[in-house]
Amino acid sequence: MARKIIKKRGKKVGAAPGTLVHIGEKSSMGANIRVIDYDQEHLTDTRIHAPDMCGSYRDSHSVSWINIDGVHQTEVIENLGKSFGLHPLVMEDILNTDQRPKVESYEDYLYIVIKMLLYDEVRHETRTEQVSLILGRHFVLSFQEFSGDVFEGVRERLRSGRRIRFMGTDYLAYALLDAIVDHYFILLEKFGDQVEILEEELIADPTPATLAKIHHFKREMLLLRKAVWPLREVLSSLTREENPQISAETRLFLRDVYDHTIHVIDTVETLRDLLAGMLDIYLSSISNRMNEIMKVLTIMATIFIPLTFIAGVYGMNFEHMPELAWPWAYPAVLLLMLGVAGGLLVFFRRKNWL
Repeated sequence: MARKIIKKRGKKVGAAPGTLVHIGEKSSMGANIRVIDYDQEHLTDTRIHAPDMCGSYRDSHSVSWINIDGVHQTEVIENLGKSFGLHPLVMEDILNTDQRPKVESYEDYLYIVIKMLLYDEVRHETRTEQVSLILGRHFVLSFQEFSGDVFEGVRERLRSGRRIRFMGTDYLAYALLDAIVDHYFILLEKFGDQVEILEEELIADPTPATLAKIHHFKREMLLLRKAVWPLREVLSSLTREENPQISAETRLFLRDVYDHTIHVIDTVETLRDLLAGMLDIYLSSISNRMNEIMKVLTIMATIFIPLTFIAGVYGMNFEHMPELAWPWAYPAVLLLMLGVAGGLLVFFRRKNWL
C-alpha cells in the first residue's frame, strides 16, 4: 500500500492553538530518554525514565544533549516542555510530525525541524521521520518519532573527545544537522543504483512491472523533494541571520551543510528528470510495439483482401462461368492467388514496410 503524502489532522480541527495532540504514526514502545552530558574533560551517557529529571540540565555549565525517542506520548513532551520553558506552540509542532522543515527563533532558544530519511532495503523506499531540535544556551533537545537514527557518528566523536567536546551547543546542533544531511547522499546513492538497474530493464525488455517501478520511484522522489527542498531556506536563515544562539564560527560550518543541501536538491531533481524521461521511453516503447503488431496485422489483411476477392468471385454459383469447365482451372486460380500474394510481398519489401 502506498504511503500517504499528507497525514490526517482530524483531531486538530477546531482545537485551540497549543493543544497537544499527536499527529503521525504511533509506536508501541514507550518514550526513551537518553542524556549525554559533557565538557572538555568529562562525559556521562545515561538513560532517564522520568522526564522531570531532565530539568536540572537546563542551566548546567556543561553541554547537555537530551534525545527523546517517541513523541507519541504527549505527557512526556508536556513535562519536558515545562522543564525547559518551551512555548506551547513549539510543543504542539513537536507532536505534529507532518511539519515542513523550518527554523523559529524564541527568546532563549531556537526551534529547528528537519526530516531524517532512512532507506528500506527490502521495499526500496524511504522512511521519513521528523526530528525536532531545541537549541538552548547549555542544552540541545532532539525529538525523534522512533528509535534508531543516524547520530551514532556524533556520539562516537563525543566519546573520543574530539573537537566537538571543546565547542558549545551550537556546534552540537550543527553536527546533528550535518549527520542527517550527509545521510541523504547515502540514500540517493542507493536510489541511483536502483534507477540505473531500472533503466537497463527498460531498454532490454519493458513490462507492466517496469511501469509500476517507475511510478514507485517517481513517488519516492516526490517525497524526497518535499523533505529536502525547504531545508535550503532553513540553513540559509541559520547562516545569514544574526542569532545569539549561534556563533560566527559555527555559521561557517553551517554554510558547508547548506552547500551539501544544494547538492542533494540537484541530485533529486536529476533523478526526477531521469524518471520522467524513462516514463516517456516506456510509453514510446509500448506504442512502437503496438505499431509493429498493427503493421503485421495490416500486411496480412492486405494480402488476403485480393485473395478473398478472387475466392469470392469463383465461389458464386452462376451456371455460365467458362472457367469452371476448364480442366486446369483450379490450379490456375491457385497460381493466380499465389502470384498476387507474392507480388504484394515484393511490393511491401521495396517500400521497406517489411
